[in-house]
Amino acid sequence: MYKIRAGKKEDLSEVFALIQELALYERAPEQVTNTLSMMEEDGFGPNPVFGFFVAEKEETGTIIGTAIYYYRYSTWKGKRLYLEDYVVTEPERGNGAGKLLFEKVLEKCLEDNCTGMMWQVLDWNEPAIRFYEKYGTSMEDEWINCHLQSEEIRELLKK
Repeated sequence: MYKIRAGKKEDLSEVFALIQELALYERAPEQVTNTLSMMEEDGFGPNPVFGFFVAEKEETGTIIGTAIYYYRYSTWKGKRLYLEDYVVTEPERGNGAGKLLFEKVLEKCLEDNCTGMMWQVLDWNEPAIRFYEKYGTSMEDEWINCHLQSEEIRELLKK
């Protein structure tokens, strides 16, 4: 029914559409400032910073899901795989593609000798939380996410 494979440059337009679908689901479509050309450079340029898998419907070859990851380094734990985005298009949810994608990323984590895998889930996304709980996932509530946008950093450094 589904085929999971490593993503290719020519998949990026379909993957980008899935990212936009995810942003809409997460009630933040205006926060997507990434572009297809940025993804091409960042994923397939001279210094790739992310990798991804896609889920295809076997009968049509249509990409219906993606899992985008990169590596981070924890001074406490060592090399970790970070699952940045993980989405299956709404009509295909609940049919097994998400499980196959997620388990492919778990395999990648072990293949690359990572000490573990990390990701985030919104506290209101009950279907995702239930899915992750099936894997015995530890969910923390004591850490606060922090970030600055490049425009904010430029302004701060001008001072």
